[in-house]
Amino acid sequence: MSATHPNAELIRRFYDAFSRRDAEGMAACYADDVQFGDAAFPDLRGPNAGDMWRMLCESGKDLRVEASEIDADDTKGTARWVAHYTFSATGKKVVNDIRAQFTFRDGRIATHKDSFDFAKWARQALGAPGLLLGWTGWMQRQVQARAAKGLASFQKKRAAKA
Repeated sequence: MSATHPNAELIRRFYDAFSRRDAEGMAACYADDVQFGDAAFPDLRGPNAGDMWRMLCESGKDLRVEASEIDADDTKGTARWVAHYTFSATGKKVVNDIRAQFTFRDGRIATHKDSFDFAKWARQALGAPGLLLGWTGWMQRQVQARAAKGLASFQKKRAAKA
């Protein structure tokens, strides 16, 4: 793999857009039928993935993103990115260290999987409940349900404006 491969540049463009909170620029890096997954959004496909980034970019007023360790070849790629932000539901500061894995098709990102320490994130974002329950599947399902509800609400508002 190479950090100078065109797919590495694609990953860099994605995170550069993210650091500017340019969700349209991020979505443009994705294939139309992209599959995205992480601990909060385990299976987003197609436009839902772009809408998740739109929602996060709009709501992340103090969001700061640092991407590094970008590497890619013709079929797969990886990156490390650190997100610094205030979790809106609790007002708590979060620093989330994330590992990303990608696959590519026709010059765009076909799959994007983010992995991070959910228990560590929960301790930061949720405080005492995250400290006590962040390691449980129950807490992760609660976060996923709240995230899905937030995305659906965002999409409904966005559709009403269109």
